Amino acid sequence: MEQQPAASIFLALQESALGHLMRSSPALYPAVEILHILGFVVLVGSILALDLRLLGWGRAIPIAPMAKLLLPLSRIGFLLAISMGFLLFSADASHVVRNPAFQAKLLLIAAALVNVVIAHAGQWRRVALWHEEAPAGAKVTALVSLLLWLGAVCAGRLIAYL
Repeated sequence: MEQQPAASIFLALQESALGHLMRSSPALYPAVEILHILGFVVLVGSILALDLRLLGWGRAIPIAPMAKLLLPLSRIGFLLAISMGFLLFSADASHVVRNPAFQAKLLLIAAALVNVVIAHAGQWRRVALWHEEAPAGAKVTALVSLLLWLGAVCAGRLIAYL
């Protein structure tokens, strides 16, 4: 049976120098995995704190300054997690790409990013006007955000088991 073009891209990545390096170095893969975990801890931790604040927890903390601190942290965490995730993926791309947990993780991350765009194009444009209470639309995007990012973390953990 002839290989599909998409499958050959993943096999090529897996068989590239990068894929071989990730598989052959006894210290590299675990180090990259630790950095991947640290990246999503920073990403999801900062998002979790901000989303919970939007949902009404910690009302003594002003929303705008909290967002100003946490949103750049979430971006740094995302960049670290995605770059390290790509390196991990390269080690076994042709198999991992078919893993339903990996596919779910990518879909959840994509949906979470769409939610970010929706939030920042809408409610977040007026964050300076929010005082102790976030508007209903911001609360909805915060709840959706929590569910999607936590789902992505769970799906990511399930990759090893499926």
